[in-house]
Formats: sequence, C-alpha cells, structure tokens
Amino acid sequence: MMVWALVALGLVILLLAGDALVKGAVNLSLRVGIPALIVSLTIVAFGTSAPELLVSVGAVLADKPGLALGNVVGSNIANALLVLGLPAILAVMHTSGCDTRKAYVFMLIGTVLFIALALTGTFTFWSGLILLAALAGMLFDTARDAARHRRADRAAPADEVEGADPDMPWWRIVVFLVLGLVGLPLGADLLVDNASIIARDYGVSDSVIGLTLVALGTSLPELATTVMAALRRQADVALGNVIGSNMFNLLAIIGITSLIGPIPVDPEFLQIDLWVMLAASLALIPFVFFKVDVGRVWGIALSVAYLAYVTIILI
Repeated sequence: MMVWALVALGLVILLLAGDALVKGAVNLSLRVGIPALIVSLTIVAFGTSAPELLVSVGAVLADKPGLALGNVVGSNIANALLVLGLPAILAVMHTSGCDTRKAYVFMLIGTVLFIALALTGTFTFWSGLILLAALAGMLFDTARDAARHRRADRAAPADEVEGADPDMPWWRIVVFLVLGLVGLPLGADLLVDNASIIARDYGVSDSVIGLTLVALGTSLPELATTVMAALRRQADVALGNVIGSNMFNLLAIIGITSLIGPIPVDPEFLQIDLWVMLAASLALIPFVFFKVDVGRVWGIALSVAYLAYVTIILI
C-alpha cells in the first residue's frame, strides 16, 4: 500500500513542480525581455532533462551503458509522441502561433548527427566532444537570438500571457524555478522507483522495465511541464520544452556520458529504435512548418503511435 502511495505522491510532486517551472519560465522571460520560447528551449529543457542525465551517467558508472542509450532514445520517442500528444487531448495547443522552425531544424540536425555517430558502433570520447560542440553552437545561437530580442524589446505583453505578472519580484521567480527544477527529478525518481517495485511484483523483467518505465519515467518531467503549459495556453513553452529537451538528451546527455565511458550501440537500436526516434521527430513537421495546432485528434494519434511502439517492444 505504501508503494502505491509513493507513486501517487511522485505524480503530485511532478504536476506541482511542472506548474512552478512554467510560471517561473514565463515570468523570467517577461522580466529579462526575451520570448518564453527561448527560455523553454534552454532553462526549462535542461531542467526537465535532469533525470535522463542522472540515469545515463549512473548507468555508465554501473557498467550498464546500454541502459544509458536506451534511456535517451526511448525518452526522445516519448517526448515527441506522448509528451506532446497526451496534453493535446486535455487542451488544444495553439502551436500555429509559435515560430520554432530554427530550433526544430537544430533538433533534426542533432538527431541525424546522433544517428550517424551511432552507426559507427560505439559512442566514444571523441563522439562526446562532437555532440557537446554541436550543443555549444546551438546555445550560442540561442543566446544571440535572446540578445537581439532584448534590444528590440519584443517580449509579449503581460495581458497576452496567462498567469504572467511583469511586476513579479525576482525572488518569487527564482523560487518558482528552483521548486520546478528540484521537484521534477524528485517526483520522477519517486514515481519510477516505486512503479518498478510494483512491476517486479507482477513479474515484469528488469530489461522490460528499463526499456519502458525508465525511459517513460525520465520523460515525466517533460510531460508534467507540457501538460501545465497546455492548460495555461502556453503552446510556445510546451513545444519549446519538447524540442529543447530532445536536443539536450542527444547532445548534452550522451555527450557528457560518452566522456565518462564508451557506450556500445546494440544492433537492435540500429534496426528499429533509432529510426523510430527519427520518424517521431519528423512527425512534428506539421506543427512547426505548416502552422497546424496540436488538437485532440492529433493528440490521440501521437499517443496511439507511442503505445504501438511500446507494444512492439514488449512483444
């Protein structure tokens, strides 16, 4: 009974932390004069990717490098399909008003680079340096965009942003961000650990838990943040969080983890998972380039696609 209670507690912490992070990110963007999209591509994305980093580094140190790769690939698939699809079932995300084309192109370049390095058979120290160099280039370009927006004073007016307060004190913004960034990995850890205990009680193997619960569990911060962003009509934060988190997963997490130790690529990843990840990334094209809103029908389609992928893994 206690295990189920801890699962519920982890879920509550995730939702509250996701709400706090969205509030902090939106108000930070107002105070510094840059779009919420840029904040979501950096601070929010890095914060919600913290569980993936902890799991991947821990897996390599524990001599289980395959878990690190599976965690990142599985999380990226979950981000593109479930994290974007499930919130859309609850509330339409008006992504047609978001300009995420440049960030999305960066994400696709990062995905192709990641797959190209995976085809060599092993992520080495040099692979890690290449991935981190690509991340540095992306962050430099984002910083340049932020400076340009500040000079042009193009921040959205407060009355156009639900839950925004342009006069919110700095200490409250910091508190919201800290609560979000600390609460998300804590909630995810509680939920994943105790869900794994429940799964083992029902006879589910460790390998299946790693491919499903761990990858999905480390994507829960992104899901919680995106759900709250959708409910608060912050489509730019929702889409920016997914795109930014996927870039950080591929470039920062595997980049850093590769510096700690080599990550061999299981042949099965080259046959199925990497290409599913690429297909899931390409599925975002209508929302980025053709100004399509992520409505309920799209949300159901993306969620069903993710469930089909998990079913194939389980079979």
